[in-house]
Amino acid sequence: MNEKLSRRRFIKGVIASSVTVSTSSLWYSAATSGQERSAGVVERLITINVNGRARPVDVAPQETLAHTLRYKLGLTGTKLGCNRGECGACTVTVDDVAVYACSYLTHSVRGRAVVTVEGLQGSNGEFHAVQQGFIDELAPQCGYCTPGQVMSAVSLLKSNPKPTREEVRQALSGNICRCGAYESYINGVMRASGQAVETTLNIRQSDTLQTSL
Repeated sequence: MNEKLSRRRFIKGVIASSVTVSTSSLWYSAATSGQERSAGVVERLITINVNGRARPVDVAPQETLAHTLRYKLGLTGTKLGCNRGECGACTVTVDDVAVYACSYLTHSVRGRAVVTVEGLQGSNGEFHAVQQGFIDELAPQCGYCTPGQVMSAVSLLKSNPKPTREEVRQALSGNICRCGAYESYINGVMRASGQAVETTLNIRQSDTLQTSL
């Protein structure tokens, strides 16, 4: 092979194969069974709107949105961290509201608009203003929390295009950054909103002043 098979491409290939097999089996079962669904039985094959596309997917009754996005639809930008609604790495938006995908059942988003970090790219491949703001401020370090930070910020700017610095801090407070790059992320959101960005020096001077008072 001229092109090496990367780990990411291999995983996505496995995911795609698994989805094809499970979905085909479900369609076959539905087509060959003429019986009515029993009362109380949850429909497995549903269609959800993800990043502007209708996506049919085989979903277990208690399956989380994070699991569906990553392992059924191959949208690995949605990260799994704590998997219990605390770290914010899996943040996506549902009808423009930021939610923890690990704590949201996939069945609950039918008829609603789900957006992941992959859905922010412009038609010409350009970055969303929040993504560009984070790049300009060198906010990501390890980058694991970054997709969740991006989605929280996008949700904020949808409802509040010109937030104060404190409002940005509150909006991102549900996203844990193990590298401690919080001020850089806040600067990135302020830049994305077209507002002035505080320098690291000004932030430190302000903190020192507050401590001395």
